[in-house]
Amino acid sequence: MSAASQARPPTLEDVARVAGVSRATVSRVINTTRNVDPTIQETVRRAIAKTGYTPNTAARSLVTRRTGTIALVVSGAGDSGGDILVDPFFGRVASGIISALRPRGVYPLLMFADTPETRAHVVDHLRQGNADGALVVAIHSADPLPGMLVAAGVPAVLFARPTRPLPISYVDLAHREGGKLAVDHLVARGCRRIATISGPLDVPASQERLAGFREAWARHGHDEAPFVEGNFTQDSGERAMERLLAEHPDVDGVFAANDLMAAGALHVLRDHGRRVPDDVAVIGFDDSSAATASRPALTTVRQPVEDMAAEMARLLLDRIGKQDRRVTSVVFEPTLVVRQSA
Repeated sequence: MSAASQARPPTLEDVARVAGVSRATVSRVINTTRNVDPTIQETVRRAIAKTGYTPNTAARSLVTRRTGTIALVVSGAGDSGGDILVDPFFGRVASGIISALRPRGVYPLLMFADTPETRAHVVDHLRQGNADGALVVAIHSADPLPGMLVAAGVPAVLFARPTRPLPISYVDLAHREGGKLAVDHLVARGCRRIATISGPLDVPASQERLAGFREAWARHGHDEAPFVEGNFTQDSGERAMERLLAEHPDVDGVFAANDLMAAGALHVLRDHGRRVPDDVAVIGFDDSSAATASRPALTTVRQPVEDMAAEMARLLLDRIGKQDRRVTSVVFEPTLVVRQSA
C-alpha cells in the first residue's frame, strides 16, 4: 500500500485489491453471508489481517439490520441468576455457545428473566432489534417465555424440548436412553437392589430419565425400584441418599439424575461406611466437572452439553434474517463414561 493509503483507514476496496476479489465478495464474507467458497473466505480474512481493516459495525448494522449480538437468556433462575452462574452445567452451555459464535464475529448478551416484568423486558429488548435473536435456557417446564418469543416473532432456539407444542427450534438429549444405559451397566455389575435419585419431576428431562430407568429395570425382570426426588443440587443428593439408606439399607446400586446429586450420594455413603463401588455402585448423569472431581470419580451418562449448545447457536444463526424460519429440532444421543464409582 502507498504512503497516502496508509494515512487513511483501510477500506473494503483495499481488502478486495489485496485479496484479488470483488468488493461485493469481501462484503459477503464480512457479513457472514452463506454460499461463499471457504477458500475465498480464508483469502479475504488474510487480506483483512494484512490491511488492518476494521468493519464499521454501525454502518454494517444499517445495511444488514443485524447487531452482531445474540441474547443468551436464562429464565427462571432467580432474581440475580447467581446460583446458575456457578453451576457446571450452565458453564458448559455458555462455553459451547461462545465457541460457535466467536468465529462468526457474533457476541452473546447474558440476560435473566424470572418475573413477568423481566420476561416482558427481554421480549421488548429483542423485538426492538437490540439483539438478533435469543438462545433460551428455561429452568422450569411451565416457563411462559418461549411462547412469548414466538408470539413476538423473535428468532429463538431452546435448550430442551418445550413441554407444550410451540413452533420453536430446540436441541435436546435422548434422556430416556440415558436412564437405560445406567440401569444396564448396574445390572451388568451384578447389582440387584438398585434405586434412583430423580431430578425435579416437573422437569421433562427428569421425567424421561426416570422413565428410562424404570423401563430398563422392568426389562431385566424386576419390580419397581425405589426412588427419591431431588432438585439437581448436591445437598438434595445427600438428603435423598440418607433417606434411601434409612428405608432401603440393602441398596447396592444408585443412579442419580445428575452428577451433583451423585456427588452428594457419595458423601453420605462414605459417612455411613459404605464402600463405592464394592458395597454400592453409583452412576451420575451429565459428565460434568463434578464427575471428575468426585472421589471416587463418577461413572456417568454423558450429555454432550457443549456440542448441544453450539448446535443451538448454529440453528439460530441459520434462521436469523430468513423469511422462511423453518422449525428444527436436533436430539443428541447419550453415552456412558465408565470411571471408578461403578
